[in-house]
Amino acid sequence: MSSNKKKITIKAFRFNAETDYLPYYKKYEMEVGKDELILDLLNRIKWEHDGTFSYRRSCRHGICGACGIKVNGKAVLSCKQNAMELIELFGDELVFEPQSQKRAIKDMIIDKGDFWDKHAAVKPYLVADVDPHPTSENIMTKEQVANILDADYCIQCGSCHYACPVIEVNEDYLGPAALAAAYRFTADSRDNAGKERLEITAELGSGVWDCVKCFECAEACPKEVNPIEKITKLHNMQFEQGVAKRNVATKHAEGFVRSIKKFGYLDEQDIVLYSEGLGVIKHLSEALKMIKAGKVHPFDIMKKKMPRSKNLDEIKKLIEISQKNEL
Repeated sequence: MSSNKKKITIKAFRFNAETDYLPYYKKYEMEVGKDELILDLLNRIKWEHDGTFSYRRSCRHGICGACGIKVNGKAVLSCKQNAMELIELFGDELVFEPQSQKRAIKDMIIDKGDFWDKHAAVKPYLVADVDPHPTSENIMTKEQVANILDADYCIQCGSCHYACPVIEVNEDYLGPAALAAAYRFTADSRDNAGKERLEITAELGSGVWDCVKCFECAEACPKEVNPIEKITKLHNMQFEQGVAKRNVATKHAEGFVRSIKKFGYLDEQDIVLYSEGLGVIKHLSEALKMIKAGKVHPFDIMKKKMPRSKNLDEIKKLIEISQKNEL
């Protein structure tokens, strides 16, 4: 075996919604070269081992977004991801799975209907009164283009969407790709529907306030769009444009600032009480379970006094300088 090649086992997810009751995994052994991509390995499974193996692919240039899958749980764009890099990371067995197992149609192919529906819901296009017979271009300044923050690089591959843990438990959540698209067009100086999009993204249960800040979307994106950055920008824009409504989510954001102003540190107990008020009672059963499991020590908490930073005055000044909006 050449020093530039490595013998590995590929464990591929197999499922045909028309014929199979449950999915299963099938193993394939092959030698992998240092310059092969994950797409090359998908092709080799189909061409050398099993012609029924199915997956999506098209451009092979990291542009169409069709070939997204997961390898050992990591979201990848098959035509862009070097196979040897993942072998070095995960070892000699690579597990190929579709972006979302519960949406699998056949092997690596999934039904992306939820992804496209949510993308469409945020009006991912410019809304503007355009002269049907313009006499000049609608030119943007460099600063206006820079304000889009590369959100227009998104190729709608779905990698961030199906890497998001919120999507797995909340079917209503718009997801990082749709929210990044909402920011891209809201931040565009030529657009007139920004407030409408902000209202869409402000809804509890589906909008930006349900993001858990896990950064999985940023890790998954093959084009470095960094959706979490755009989600954070949408938070700020909702406050700036008076769209944010006073609810448990926005009060939670307020609670962070309130706590830092008060102590210079984050008082997590105070944030929960401030955000939810009497509604905190609904968490009593979870609290009791945490106490029983030794995760929380209530008597220690009651005795412990929240410390104050020795630089509290300086911290307060920094907040006053940087805080632009209040709910």
